[in-house]
Amino acid sequence: MRITLPDGSIKEFDQQVTGAQVAQSIGPGLARAAIGVKINGQLADLNLTIDEDVDLEIITKPSTNKSGKAKGPPNPDAMYLVRHSCAHVMAEAIQRLWPQAQLAYGPPVEGGFYYDIALDEPISSDDFARIETEMQSIVEEDRPFTRYELSPPKGMDKLEAEKSKYKIDNARRALDGGAATLSWYVTGATENAGGQSSVWEDLCMGPHIPSTGVIGARSKST
Repeated sequence: MRITLPDGSIKEFDQQVTGAQVAQSIGPGLARAAIGVKINGQLADLNLTIDEDVDLEIITKPSTNKSGKAKGPPNPDAMYLVRHSCAHVMAEAIQRLWPQAQLAYGPPVEGGFYYDIALDEPISSDDFARIETEMQSIVEEDRPFTRYELSPPKGMDKLEAEKSKYKIDNARRALDGGAATLSWYVTGATENAGGQSSVWEDLCMGPHIPSTGVIGARSKST
């Protein structure tokens, strides 16, 4: 396979690779900074398998100075990945505190991110500190974002069994829009301090950063 980089240089591989492996082949510094890729102009997960000739751009995490402020204008693709992943971290934190919360939709936006959530009791500014504490805990656990896909029938059966009415609607709209599969992102699994498997998932098209730990201090400035 021939992987063409933005500067016109070409990396050749005799077997399928991931963006992470391409970054590592260029240098360890790039591999440490990489959080995603663009494949033929399409933003994708860093660990997505590449098995054909493509144009590839490695997306790196936003650089900051010692005070945590961004150096120069942020890369929109990097900010999209970080903010999208922050939305998942926030949703997981809220469901830890309110297990009955039902998730609807959680995209990144130009100024940050949000999540539409159905909950019988209102969340107020008095709850923000608790949510932020849970989010920080999830970031410190440094759990990987892992994608898996299901066929439309199996995916819809899963959502119907979970009685996820908002996710059912999202899935139907995705399939009506031409999606060939339904995809989920799992945040985990690692063993947490209590010895329990710490896994959370949500129906999502992605892409995401490699793990929650990549967010780090950026969670305060995104």
